[in-house]
Amino acid sequence: MGSIFGRQSAPLLGIDISSSSVKLVELGRDKTGNLVLERCAIEPLERGWITDGNIEKFDEVAEAIRRLVKKSGTRTKHVALALPSSAVITKRITLPAGLSEQEMEVQVESEANQYIPFSLDEVSLDFCVIGQSKSAPDDVDVLIAASRKEKVQDRQGLAEAAGLKAVVVDIESNASRMAANRLVESLPNKGKDAVVALFEIGAMTTSMQVLRNDEVLYDRDQAFGGAQLTQLIVRQYGFSQEEAESKKRGGDLPEDYVSAVQRPFVDSLSQEIARALQFFFTSTPYNRVDHIMLAGGSAPLSGLTEAVTKGTGFACSTVNPFDGMEIAGSVRLKKMVREAPTYLTSCGLAMRRFLQ
Repeated sequence: MGSIFGRQSAPLLGIDISSSSVKLVELGRDKTGNLVLERCAIEPLERGWITDGNIEKFDEVAEAIRRLVKKSGTRTKHVALALPSSAVITKRITLPAGLSEQEMEVQVESEANQYIPFSLDEVSLDFCVIGQSKSAPDDVDVLIAASRKEKVQDRQGLAEAAGLKAVVVDIESNASRMAANRLVESLPNKGKDAVVALFEIGAMTTSMQVLRNDEVLYDRDQAFGGAQLTQLIVRQYGFSQEEAESKKRGGDLPEDYVSAVQRPFVDSLSQEIARALQFFFTSTPYNRVDHIMLAGGSAPLSGLTEAVTKGTGFACSTVNPFDGMEIAGSVRLKKMVREAPTYLTSCGLAMRRFLQ
């Protein structure tokens, strides 16, 4: 799969393709090994170009990626991309620890046959050893990931059309989790045993992952997102969809916008988050979380973290995936800080460069 779990230390771009924009992050390291944000850039996409993770307007999206790369000023051609979780089947299996790479491949293929509803000829398949099995010390836990070949080829084709080469194809939720795990370590006691609910508020969908010690306890997607705020702006002021979206991004809205539109949206978004947490509590043995993290385009909305804390009773913060990194001089600091929560997945993809 251009390996879902491929290793990469040469320069690498993380490019996240969502329904509303494409985001690029490039990371390096300084002499002491600290991560450095070399570049970040964002390019909006028109509504309908990407639907449910599927590329509906190939040429337009490829052109947007070309503009994004040019805007960022990078010369790097290798890129890590991601597929939405809905396009990938993942399965955790247990295998004997002493197998050679080849023996493991044979075992993985025979196991995969049981779980994948299509012929193996039609899928891109990859696996990685996660670690020693908790239930059997002589075994290892292995994560299998499989996706339809055409889904992977679509992403690779987009990269090629934009003059890039896809060397890693990951899963969006994996990438955002990798970037978030860095931030969990800044919680008390380095985040050990902390139950953290990560919400990524996209344009159409809000995805939730509950994490504890690198493990996913629960995940769920809800059909609710920033596009609803755009709709409210259209309804309130009679703008076209495009006008509303561009005014929302640029903060160029009428005086009563905050009280008439933004505040009611923030209230309903915090209620959705509280409801999602209730689903988690009723379907698992857990009845609390230690921290809520908000990412995505609507995460920095004024009053949202306070509304979530008030509605749930749990501490809440907006994610900045570049916290604790050195920031290169080429990065426009104010703009980056404002947009930081939207870069969570692209930051995780860029971090693949340093996975050993």
